[in-house]
This record gives sequence, structure tokens and C-alpha cells, in this order.
Amino acid sequence: MFITRKHLSRRALLRGAGAAMALPLLDAMIPAGTALAQTAAAPKTKLGFFYFPHGAIMNKWTPAATGTAFEITPVLAPLAAYKNQMTIVSNLRNTAAEGAGVHATSPGTWLSCASPFTVDESNPNYGISADQIAAQHLGKDTPFPSLEVCTEQKASSASGVCGVKYGCGYGSTVSFRTRTQPLPMEHNPRKLFFRMFGQGDNQQEREIIKNQKFSLLDLVSESASSLTGKLGAADKMRMEEYMDSVRDVERQVQKLGERDFSNFHLPDAPLGVPEDWEKHINLMFDLLALGYETELTRVTTMMMSAELSMLTYNQVGISDAYHPLSHHRYVPDKMDKCAVVQTYHSKIFARFLSRLSKTQDGDGSILDHSILLFGSNMSDSNAHNADPLPSAIFGKGYGRIKGGQHLKYAADTPHANLVLTILERAGIQGVESLGNSTGLFAEV
Repeated sequence: MFITRKHLSRRALLRGAGAAMALPLLDAMIPAGTALAQTAAAPKTKLGFFYFPHGAIMNKWTPAATGTAFEITPVLAPLAAYKNQMTIVSNLRNTAAEGAGVHATSPGTWLSCASPFTVDESNPNYGISADQIAAQHLGKDTPFPSLEVCTEQKASSASGVCGVKYGCGYGSTVSFRTRTQPLPMEHNPRKLFFRMFGQGDNQQEREIIKNQKFSLLDLVSESASSLTGKLGAADKMRMEEYMDSVRDVERQVQKLGERDFSNFHLPDAPLGVPEDWEKHINLMFDLLALGYETELTRVTTMMMSAELSMLTYNQVGISDAYHPLSHHRYVPDKMDKCAVVQTYHSKIFARFLSRLSKTQDGDGSILDHSILLFGSNMSDSNAHNADPLPSAIFGKGYGRIKGGQHLKYAADTPHANLVLTILERAGIQGVESLGNSTGLFAEV
């Protein structure tokens, strides 16, 4: 038998008028007669770390039963549809986040599990966050080794997230390239969009972009039409869905730049950030989903909102600013309000999971091939403790994560063990320890 079908390169781009756009994984990229898992086109694990501040009302987060027979709790209820893709890991502690300045250290120690006050010269990865360790391995052949995003920026001494000895980095990002090099988190969706798709990322370029009326898809339309004519029916449908997704995000970003504030005296603000927080965070999630789909990146981090967040959640009936509310003093009504906010965060995250679960990635969905940590580096927001932490993994990691279970470990088990296990399940070899880790979780 002779098989002569040629295959399309996984790195193929749509090009036109100086623009270039990445493509999703298509059947045409897989050599004829070759199993997907044996090709360079085989989907590689996507990693994501999604941080929410101020912990959780733990009795509304943690299931009573362990194993596979657990019942979904109120805060996690919006995520019930993904129970078989869910791994709740309980009773973990992160000592690196404990001590003075908890809001100033919680984000920055979540993925490194290393205190800013200590140094371990014997460990070359000490102080590097897990996402950046992953980026060194999974991001070698992607345009962006990692993407870091947020919805609020609170990095100032006035906000309380800066420390005298360690600056503002530990309170404003979860991502550290080295022990002393925090990575800024992008909160401007317009800037992120054009960064991902080849346009500028400084003030001068943003002004140019704001006044441009072209569509990226229009620039590559001739190339797209030529390619589509050579594809099979399934690939044509996938290309149509992908182009629609890009167009939808492009339309949303364009709308953000069309708001007219000329009648108001406003301070300078980042271009393209919407007033509506839900629209903002959903747009950031949509951009991360596109990053996964096109393999612009395989590693992402997000701070869903900031430490000391003063957001209000009138859309779910909570008019109190979140940070003051999180100091609930164990008043039942205030704790219930905190749980409403936390449940709302789960609802937002569920929308992201839905998109990933519906996006094909080789022989499964992006969610099937992802390992996504959804959690916080604080437990009881009133006590400011880091024990036990709310942590849940979503996705199957290309079959390396069992899913559908609640695991509860002994008291004082290091949170670092979970983070190290995530790296191992993502196929990252050679990382023997992280922070104060003591081993891997075989049960995950």
C-alpha cells in the first residue's frame, strides 16, 4: 500500500499584509497512516494556575467524604458538571505564606512554596514558581513560554501588598522567573490580544492600534480561503469554529476601545479594560483559551482578583467590598456573603472549563489534555492562615490525572507536594523538589 498524502506543518500560519496568525491543530497536520500520539503534532499537556484571594469558607468548600463518592459542596457547585475531571486535595499547608505581611506574600509563595525570607543554595529551583519551571520545559517550542494575567493591579505600598524587605512582587503576582525576579501580570485585554497576535505592547503602539480599523482576520482572509479549499470536511468545520472564536474575541476587544469617556474627567487608565469585572475576567479567560488552542502557549497563570481586593459583587447581591468582608469575625451572615462571592468565582471558572471542554485538541478536548490548579494560598481569611488550603485540580493531563476524587492528607502535609506532583504529571522530569516538598502524591 502506498500512502502519498502530504501533511500540513503544525507551525503553519495564515499570512497577509504583514500579519500572521497561528492555527489550531487540524487533521491535515497529522501524517497519513500515523497514530496521533506518535507525531510531533500530538497535543502536549497544558498547565494553568488560577489563584483567588482571601481563601474560602472551608466547610462550604471541602467535601465531607473522601474518595470517589464525595458530594459537591456549595462553593464548588457551579463546577459540578466537571466532577469527573475534578480532583479536590485537602489538608495541605504552605508554611512559606505564614508570618508577617500575609497579603504581601500569599500570591508570590503559592507556586514556589518558598519564603522570601530564606534561601536554599542547594536547590537551583528554590524560589522559582512552578509555572516558570514548567515554561522552561513545555514552552521551548511555543511563541510564549508562559502567559501571566490578572484583573486588578494592587502593587503599591499604599495598598498594603508591598513589604519592606521583599518589595511589591510577592503581593502582585504568582509567577517568579527567579527567586528575585517576579513577572508582571497583564490585566489589559486589548494589550494582551495584540501581544498574542503580533501587535504592539507599549504606549505608542497602543495609540496606533486604537486608531486602526483593520481586522486581523481580514488581513489573513485570502490565506485562510486558500487553505480551507485544501482541507477535509472536519478540518473545514474546525477552521470555521476557530475563526469565529478569534472574530468574537476581536470584536469584544474592539468594543472596549470604542468607549467614549470624553464627558468625564478621569485619571489615566489602561486602554481596553472594561468597567464590568465579569466581562473583563471572561475576556481574559477567552484569550487564555485561544492561547491554548493555537499553542501560542501551554502554560498560563491568572490572579482572578487581587489581594486586598475592594471589588464589590452587586451582580450576585453583595455590595460589601470583598477584603473587608473577608474579615468576617465568624459572623454567620458575613461568612455566608463570602461564600456567595467564592461560589461566583467558581461560576466564572466553570465558564472557562466549558470552553476548554468543547474545544477539540487532537484525540480529545483541551480540558482532557490540561492540568489546571484552582485555589488560594490562604485558608481562613479571618485568621490569615495557610492551613488547610482550598485546592482543586481540573483536567486529566492527557490521562495522567485520575480525576473524580477527593483526597485528604495528614495534617501539615506540604502544599508543595501537590505543586511538585502537577509538574511530574505534566511530564516535566528532573525536578526533584520544590520549596519544602517531601514527595509526590501517587493518588493524584
